[in-house]
Amino acid sequence: MSYRNKTYVAFASEDIHLYRLMEAWRDNDKIDFDFFDAHDIFQSRDTSKRETIKRNLCERMKNAKQVVLIGSPDAKRKGGDGYSFLAHEVELIIEMNLPVVVANKGGSRLIKKEFIPVPFSDADYYTISVSLQPAIIKYALDNYTRVFRDSDKKGPHYYLGETYSGLGI
Repeated sequence: MSYRNKTYVAFASEDIHLYRLMEAWRDNDKIDFDFFDAHDIFQSRDTSKRETIKRNLCERMKNAKQVVLIGSPDAKRKGGDGYSFLAHEVELIIEMNLPVVVANKGGSRLIKKEFIPVPFSDADYYTISVSLQPAIIKYALDNYTRVFRDSDKKGPHYYLGETYSGLGI
């Protein structure tokens, strides 16, 4: 069994710029945001076969203790299409029972059902929706993911305004 200490960032390919933004936050010494990126292991080439890529995604996920899903209409569509790599990732997340922080594109602090892939909704999967901002994502990774496994909560949740105010956002 691998040591699970990584954060897996799942996203639709259309949202790769937002993943790159998260990497920039992590690499900026002036922003208090850090994560051990599961994408740094088991790299695939663009020329890799589909099954090789899916196998590498699974290996990355095995090293993850938590997931940040960049929530967007594209993520909802692809995460539930049954074919895309994001759909495969969503299946693995549910199978491995990993905590999911949905970081909403556009900054919404609420649950955006149009951003959450249908398999999570169908499974009544416990997720937490936050705005795509480093302080609240860090807060969710530090707090929600610790209690995820012991919780009996179901479905999507979000933080109240007080949580954001306490973080200065």
